[in-house]
Amino acid sequence: MSAAVQETRRIAPPAGLPRLFAGIRSDGRAVDLGAHVDRYGALPPVRGRQSGSAFIGAVAASGLQGRGGGGFPTATKLEAVAAQRGRPVVVVNGTEGEPPSRKDKVLLAYLPHLVLDGASLAASALGAADVFVAVGRASHDSVAHAVAERRRQGLDSARFHIVVVPDAFVAGEETALVNFINGGPALPTFTPPRPYERGVQGAPTLVQNAETLAHLALVGRFGPAWFRALGTDDEPGSALVSLSGAVRRPGVYEVSLGSPLRDLVAQAGGLTDGVDAILVGGYFGTWLPADAALDAPLSDAGLAPLGGALGARSIVALPAGSCGVRETARVARYLAVESAGQCGPCVHGLAAVADDLLNIVRGPDAEASRRALDRRLPQLEGRGACRHPDGAMRFVASALRVFAREVELHVTHGRCTAVVRQPVLPLPTRPAATR
Repeated sequence: MSAAVQETRRIAPPAGLPRLFAGIRSDGRAVDLGAHVDRYGALPPVRGRQSGSAFIGAVAASGLQGRGGGGFPTATKLEAVAAQRGRPVVVVNGTEGEPPSRKDKVLLAYLPHLVLDGASLAASALGAADVFVAVGRASHDSVAHAVAERRRQGLDSARFHIVVVPDAFVAGEETALVNFINGGPALPTFTPPRPYERGVQGAPTLVQNAETLAHLALVGRFGPAWFRALGTDDEPGSALVSLSGAVRRPGVYEVSLGSPLRDLVAQAGGLTDGVDAILVGGYFGTWLPADAALDAPLSDAGLAPLGGALGARSIVALPAGSCGVRETARVARYLAVESAGQCGPCVHGLAAVADDLLNIVRGPDAEASRRALDRRLPQLEGRGACRHPDGAMRFVASALRVFAREVELHVTHGRCTAVVRQPVLPLPTRPAATR
């Protein structure tokens, strides 16, 4: 084993921000294993049931919540898997099928060892022998190189397997990942059992988002008190946010949870244009009025009074000259095409909603389409086989509220006040991958 990996000296934890990005290189190259250990120190040993329980206890004390969209307590998932019979499996969810989101891809491209460290700690704490790293095609090479480095050094007790998952929106849902690793299509499955009960190869399975595992690696090194030094009491720590749209420097930023969105926009160089609305939480998120959103804290509790949540932690500022109804219609069509196609609300409901929105934008009978939307949205809520229709309906319903004036103009005059025709919300330029 190399001297860098054997090194056990005390490494000073990052003070303030950045945390996850503290070790990132300025030249845009991935951080190799030696430089990673020099920056963060060696992984703490976690061996045996007692040591594993202590580690899970530290994660619980940290208050770390999942960074993949659901915000579920990480320790609760670890405890649920640990309580099952049989040898567990760990799955790293690095698929990130959300088009405006880049945070996990950035981690896997430039700081892969931080993610793999977290997976290795989770595997050791649970007694797992296998870790499956599920990624899209773009992340494969950097992850494969990092896994090979670790294998040469004999760094991990668990075996790492890389799985390239189709670049489809629903492929990152945890049951879809488990189904794909087990040889099925990358589509959500009807539950129960949940993956923590019976997942990969029938074993209890921990599925964790890539960013969550990167935080886990730092909690393991520096402890829960250090982790809680940032963020809020209820939502501690930092988070990565993908920011795009009408900002001067779109990109992925690390923020302290609870800090105002306005501060994040300032990090990105400020707005490039007037902004009337901001999409918070990605394509399962909500449109919010710009003034209220900019002053809101970046936390689920801070956004809740506005009807929002951090969700996938992707934020898009919509330029004032763009048509929010048209942008929503584009994404609604994409979400309809990307559905799992396993239940009526997805197969028929999402397509009908997308058609209604396009009819409002283009005519000819926009008023009838608006009335149809008023009927459809409540009928679809909570009736899908997975969460896909619920997320899509939340996104559309928020657009009807925030862009009510534009909807009315389309209905009564056949057009709104928009002057910008260039699409703002990103969508894939190629067809969805075959599942």
